[in-house]
Amino acid sequence: MVALLLAILVMMSAPLFAAEADQKFQAVSEEYLQGYFAFYPTTAVKLGFHEYDGRLADFRREALDREYSRLKSFDQRLADFPADKLSDELRIDYQILRAAVKEELFRFDGSESFFRNPMAYPRAFKPSVYLTRSWAPLESRLKSIIAIERQTPQLFAAARANLRKPLPRAFVETAIKVTDGAADFLEKDMLEAIKGITDKSLLAEFEVANGIALRELRGYSKWLETEQMPHAQQRFALGRDKFSRLIREQELVDATPEQILEIGMRELKREQEVFRAAGKVIDPNKPVMEVFATIQNDHPTAANLIPDIAKNTDSIRQFILDRRICSIPSEVRAVVTETPSYSRATSFASMDSPGPFEKAGKEAFYYVTPVDPNWTSAQQKEWLTAFNYYTSDVLSIHEAYPGHYVQHLHLNASPASRLRKILGSYAFVEGWAHYTEQMVLDEGFAAQDKIQAAKYRMAQADESLLRYCRLCCSIQMHCGDMTIDEATKFFQDNCYYAEQPARQEATRGSFDPGYLNYSLGKLMIFKLREDWQKQEGDKFSMQRFHDTMLSHGMPQIPLLRQIMLKDKSQWKSAL
Repeated sequence: MVALLLAILVMMSAPLFAAEADQKFQAVSEEYLQGYFAFYPTTAVKLGFHEYDGRLADFRREALDREYSRLKSFDQRLADFPADKLSDELRIDYQILRAAVKEELFRFDGSESFFRNPMAYPRAFKPSVYLTRSWAPLESRLKSIIAIERQTPQLFAAARANLRKPLPRAFVETAIKVTDGAADFLEKDMLEAIKGITDKSLLAEFEVANGIALRELRGYSKWLETEQMPHAQQRFALGRDKFSRLIREQELVDATPEQILEIGMRELKREQEVFRAAGKVIDPNKPVMEVFATIQNDHPTAANLIPDIAKNTDSIRQFILDRRICSIPSEVRAVVTETPSYSRATSFASMDSPGPFEKAGKEAFYYVTPVDPNWTSAQQKEWLTAFNYYTSDVLSIHEAYPGHYVQHLHLNASPASRLRKILGSYAFVEGWAHYTEQMVLDEGFAAQDKIQAAKYRMAQADESLLRYCRLCCSIQMHCGDMTIDEATKFFQDNCYYAEQPARQEATRGSFDPGYLNYSLGKLMIFKLREDWQKQEGDKFSMQRFHDTMLSHGMPQIPLLRQIMLKDKSQWKSAL
């Protein structure tokens, strides 16, 4: 009888314990986010928190030391937190927050971004955030731009004080391009964007502030070229231990780099067979690479690149709705336009969606990087081959429908917690977009005849090969001794890229080791879908799977397994 009463008391008190633990965790979570926004005010603005307008990140050494101490403190507080007392929903949030803290710590004592990567500083200065969306009158947003431009001397003084010689050569070269792009933006795009302002006093303030920022950017670029480039080194690798830590702590994947590389090489070979088989369907009498060359050469002109990509996005969107592949919770369309000049050094195509807390500025932009007029005609043609008509549609699936843009629409409309709408997984976000490329073709897109279907499959397979090459090169570059030259050749040999885009991909791998997450995430999503379909049986539908998956924010995919799969024994079988 006593035992029964004790059991009843425990059952009655359990919800109270959970409620108390939940309340404490939410307080800790909010405290962390407030510090995160204070350190990254531009991120807060992009999310839609405009109380941070006009603030530029403080990367002076004392501020970095404070942030590192704060992160270490939160890491310990979360380690000591009684997570087992949390409700099921917040137990997931707890793991998301822990991974986010680990990711930020990695910037300090893993990749050492503030001391080793000169791109960290110009990327913190993003006046375009105030121009791309009209959440407030342009005059008000220009005041915020003036405020951050006036803070640039402090930002670039911090860069010179913090960066340690010798820096990796690839980092310095890319940072110069990024910085020059930002300066070009201030001199050209910025002036065009504010043409409608007539307030002479405000324009005079802007002219002074813009001059300050321009001098800082040009001076920083010159400093990198004259002070850092002569001492730059070829070495850039993280090393196996740090790379393993990145995968384990940020994506909660417990496979070793060697195991992931083995999977990547296997899938690379399998995808090459898909590529070759599609080529044989198109023309069995020609070598496969000759067939692919005809696809690559069927591309827009430099002048027509943007309009030609734009014209098919609506038909892709309609296909998604007609086939009930995924719901699209907004009628607002993504606008296809040129990548801003400051992002062209590191971006091929990208999606810029409004933040989940943005109340007024709802514009969404699908950016495509045009050819550089300074390139030779051969280099320009090489660039356009990657935008052939078939690959361009695959890119639109990835970036817009139902890739990044639709994922963000679901995020904005979802009942997910504030934490889940702010903190996300690289493998989830990029894995989802990459997964949709194959999934949409599997569902019958552009399959009116077998030749057309094979051309699209060949283009999609090449995009898949690109991402598998990223996975394989990332691991070999950071855990082994693969050089940028060797990685460039790997891209040329295995996803058949021309030298110019292949080198850009290899260079990106030197400073973005996480770009293996495109393929890693895609593979984990396919595995989750397979396991969820077995669980749901006759109740399974593609739209229900995708909508369910997208309703939980953007957590690490192993956490999605905990959310969506009832059998706990399957939770760790992510790959």
